[in-house]
Amino acid sequence: MEGTVFTPALEGIQHVKLEEGDMLTTPFLEVCKHILPIIDKFGASMTLVKSDIGGNISRLESKHSSNPSDFNHLYNMVRAEVEAKTAKESSSCTNGLLWLTRAMDFLVALFHNLLEHKDWTMSQACTDAYGKTLKKWHGWLASTSFTVAMKLAPDRKKFMEVLGGSGDIYADIEKFCTSFSPFLEENHKFLASVGLDDLKAS
Repeated sequence: MEGTVFTPALEGIQHVKLEEGDMLTTPFLEVCKHILPIIDKFGASMTLVKSDIGGNISRLESKHSSNPSDFNHLYNMVRAEVEAKTAKESSSCTNGLLWLTRAMDFLVALFHNLLEHKDWTMSQACTDAYGKTLKKWHGWLASTSFTVAMKLAPDRKKFMEVLGGSGDIYADIEKFCTSFSPFLEENHKFLASVGLDDLKAS
């Protein structure tokens, strides 16, 4: 493998925004998709996260393909739902973008922990990242399922070896966290501006 498992995502990040600053739907979703193979390497501990991310990407892609020119810009989907008063529905794209962003927040926090705390086990890194990101939005059931799943996290050393390929895995993790986080912050900012950044899981 040329580079590390992060190489495709790092290349994709360069195409997410236009020069005038609008975030594009397909390139953003493509970067999220490039993270799915990394989640696979976590095994059973990340099954819930993977299905959640995959489902939300599919929901947003399907909306985008219903009107590619209107929904070329990521936030236009949310604006259309806000106007139609459907944004708060659990099956909305607004909800999909919110939970996709939150799941990515969790992964960025987890990758950041692997970078900053080289002495932590994978389970510690996962649990800490979950506490900082998704936990406050989850109900009791989701929170319990998540906590149990984190105990299945793989051995850290083996995991890092698998991710590394022929590149510098720690350098790529740092690049990914630094370059992808601003997009997630921007999503939260936009969702907050339409009053939809604090929806909880039902």
